[in-house]
Amino acid sequence: ARTEEIAQATPLMQWLSEHVPASPAATIVHNDFKLNNLLLDRADLAHVTGVLDWEMTTIGDPLFDLGVCLGYWIDPDDPEELRHVLPTVTTLPGFLNRRQFMQRYAERSGRDLSGMDFYMTFATFKLAVIIQQIYARWKRGQTQDERFAVFGERVRLLIEYAAARVSI
Repeated sequence: ARTEEIAQATPLMQWLSEHVPASPAATIVHNDFKLNNLLLDRADLAHVTGVLDWEMTTIGDPLFDLGVCLGYWIDPDDPEELRHVLPTVTTLPGFLNRRQFMQRYAERSGRDLSGMDFYMTFATFKLAVIIQQIYARWKRGQTQDERFAVFGERVRLLIEYAAARVSI
């Protein structure tokens, strides 16, 4: 699906392959756990009533699901470009920031989150790959939706953001 070179892509892939942390005990992994795959109780928006989109479910590292969720979790002080690529409600008052979310997860799960830089970097890379696949189809003329015309720049931004997270 490559359409152009992104200087940080190869070093980022190398970093990811060299820094895979030891996984905690395997659990059911949703593989796309994020806010827009949740059903919420109208009377109490903090109460989840259902989780959707289970077709990628597998057994694996539960911290991958946390990383994916946090990959979409934008803080109000994140760079404007990132907030534009990943518009979300998590920047609104009342939402925990990423650090608070991780702290609550660690307290409730008892899991060690010291390797979260890897999981969050990998989640950002995964999202960039998904967007790149859509962009490549658009660039080849396999889809005509003009919204996809800007996806190449979004991929570049996500790769650069992930690389900067781990100082590449």
